[in-house]
Amino acid sequence: MTTPEFWGSRTVKVEGGIRARSARGAIGESWWSKRFLGVLESFALGTRLTRGRNYARAGQVLSLTVDPGVVAGVVQGSRPTPYRVSIALQVFDDDVWRRVETALAAEALGAAKLLAGELPPHVEDVFADADAPLFPARVRDLAMRCSCPDAAVPCKHLAATFYLLAERFDADPFQILLWRGRTRDALLANLRTLRTGTATGPAAVTEVPVATGAARVLADMDEPDVELERFWYPPVPLADPEPAAVTGRDLLLRQLPTPPPSLGGRDLLTALRAWYR
Repeated sequence: MTTPEFWGSRTVKVEGGIRARSARGAIGESWWSKRFLGVLESFALGTRLTRGRNYARAGQVLSLTVDPGVVAGVVQGSRPTPYRVSIALQVFDDDVWRRVETALAAEALGAAKLLAGELPPHVEDVFADADAPLFPARVRDLAMRCSCPDAAVPCKHLAATFYLLAERFDADPFQILLWRGRTRDALLANLRTLRTGTATGPAAVTEVPVATGAARVLADMDEPDVELERFWYPPVPLADPEPAAVTGRDLLLRQLPTPPPSLGGRDLLTALRAWYR
């Protein structure tokens, strides 16, 4: 809830907002969230970035949603009524997505990474080859709006939304692809369709060629007795082999000198041999 008795130059503190997981230092852990924030920080926004990062860590962002083409948020500022922000990005058409999905399906490693919930490192190149950069490269690639009176764009409220969006991408990289117009379920269904040539659901692409080459390898891995999703899991450990004695079990005892009387003398060796057996 907000405390509206203070407003103007002072930020209205809130409870229950979305706080950045990072309490200090850089925000963003994965390569894709760092890449996204690198675009933001290249805009040379100065103190607005710092203030936006502080807003994100203080929990001033009340809500954040990602939909195809637009990120929407509500940010509490210095007035009683929270500000509404939006960050719009071009949605790729079906032709672009068909080229991207065909390229991803042709590589076993790339498809396996996506099935494991990660973005393959070369995914930017795949989108670039389709003439559709995955991340915005310029300020004008984004349509940013905030209901605050600050004429600067992006303002600190938008910057706070950017930082929390990067952490959202950390947790679920498919949110980046959703922003560009493709849901996780549709993308994975289309990849399976491209590999096998058989539709797997209503979201599957129709009229696609049967996979060949590297994509055929992935198709073969879709047999019922193979779990492709477990590709990146640790392997099941092998059972320890049965011990095989190659010499007497009391060989070490025979090599050592007789213990002194204070330790039990020969009686100690007799007792230890029983334990060895």
